[in-house]
Amino acid sequence: MTASEISGWPFDAVLCDLDNVIRFYDLAPLAEMERAAGLAEGTTAGVAYAPEIDLPLLLGQITKEEWVDAIASALSDRVPRGRARELGAALADAPFRADDTVVALLRRVRAHMPLVLVTNATLELERDLASMGLADLADHVVSSARVGAAKPGREMYEIAAERAGVAAGRCLFVDDRPENVETAVTLGMTGLCYREPADLERMLGFLPTPR
Repeated sequence: MTASEISGWPFDAVLCDLDNVIRFYDLAPLAEMERAAGLAEGTTAGVAYAPEIDLPLLLGQITKEEWVDAIASALSDRVPRGRARELGAALADAPFRADDTVVALLRRVRAHMPLVLVTNATLELERDLASMGLADLADHVVSSARVGAAKPGREMYEIAAERAGVAAGRCLFVDDRPENVETAVTLGMTGLCYREPADLERMLGFLPTPR
């Protein structure tokens, strides 16, 4: 039996998404640019995150600049090409921050069990984590751009559990997207569809309180 099983803990490792759980973007400046261009708020993101444009970036097949070019091409039938590129660049360079409450919870996790970040990310992920002071947050980082696979495909989850050194059935998987959580559950993991820090805090209530 594992130490967690002996203690009665429900899992031995936490596998956690990054965006919209730990990291949050400020898209207000982009929304203002969209309104000025006569576009509905969210138009740029809707184009940018279409699988045919977004997936090559997340698999490390194109650079961020090439992604911006692809966004601009897709928007150029709605606004002039120069404006379309400005919108794409505003999304790609949107400022971001880490949620301090979630970071504190995850540091508490790592004091007791392996923590693995499992994220559909770009080749700039390592730099982004360092800029937020989170280069040392997790024991391991499984990035789609580095492993050549993306959630909700099961390969990402299998790699993460292997790096944690824990059986899938003893992992908690945290993500804001239901389809990503569903894959985790099919693999036997405990799944948490994240909405707010209190969701994670409830799941971690069994951990010893920091002194």
